[in-house]
Amino acid sequence: MKKLILVVVVVFFTINNYAQTESHSIENSVAIDTFKVLSPDKLHSKVDQIVTTLLTRYHYKKIDLNDSLSSVIFDNYIKSLDYNRVYFIKSDINKFEKYRYLIDNYLLSGDLKVPYEIFNTYKERMNNSVKYVINEMKNEFDYSLNEDFIPRRDEAEWASNQAELNDIWKKRLKNDALNKKLQKEDWEKTSETLVNRYKRFHKIILQYKEEDVFQLYMNAFASAIDPHTSYFSPITSENFNISMSLTFEGIGASLMAKDDYTTIARIIPGGPAAKSKDLFENDRIVAVAQGEDGEPVDIIGWRLDDVIQLIRGKKGTLV
Repeated sequence: MKKLILVVVVVFFTINNYAQTESHSIENSVAIDTFKVLSPDKLHSKVDQIVTTLLTRYHYKKIDLNDSLSSVIFDNYIKSLDYNRVYFIKSDINKFEKYRYLIDNYLLSGDLKVPYEIFNTYKERMNNSVKYVINEMKNEFDYSLNEDFIPRRDEAEWASNQAELNDIWKKRLKNDALNKKLQKEDWEKTSETLVNRYKRFHKIILQYKEEDVFQLYMNAFASAIDPHTSYFSPITSENFNISMSLTFEGIGASLMAKDDYTTIARIIPGGPAAKSKDLFENDRIVAVAQGEDGEPVDIIGWRLDDVIQLIRGKKGTLV
């Protein structure tokens, strides 16, 4: 029997407007282009209007698509990109504020320029941050200084400029490096691990397609109505169907992405994780190894569906 099982978190509302039959590979399907600017395709505008009609007319929770809901959608979308407030700076947010009470109008008309404008700014800010990380990790930190570090910044003020944001990143990296040092890891290994962690997350964002951005935006809308309502892109729908077919097994737990971590949302009663008594709700999965002698793979910063692919396997395999 498989030692650990994965069950994707179930959502109660799925929209899949067109089929996608090609297999998705995070390594090979999208060429890396740091400067690529994403923009919506014509089909997304139509899908946007269909989704808006379905959610506003037929959702069990009757809502009015107005300025109040527009503000919630706006906040949801910003949080979905930069929950911990380590990429955008205050001038970015101030610029976006003019859209706060217009999103309801854009949804009705199928105008998708705003979410793609915000995403492209996010992508540009991330490029800057990753460059800073690579440069900063060339030399070991001075741990003798007395400094404060705020790990959760979701309620903090946005950095006023790039210099302030760099300081936030420096303390974040220093905190990560210090934790590694306490685990007796040498600087060379620590530097390599942290640089690769952020490069990997950066690579995931660079590989985003137009459909990925559209899904983020539609989910910002759907979750503003109800937290159990989600929009599935074709590939997400395909993965969901696979998970529900019981062809593969995982670790017996529902997983969710929280900040940069894959977190256990719920242990499934009777599953391998529950029987092992080694995993609990809110535990963070930071690495995954296949087989008894497998090398642990650092998964911090990975997309949830990629973690699922790494964990999920046929009955009898060990993870």
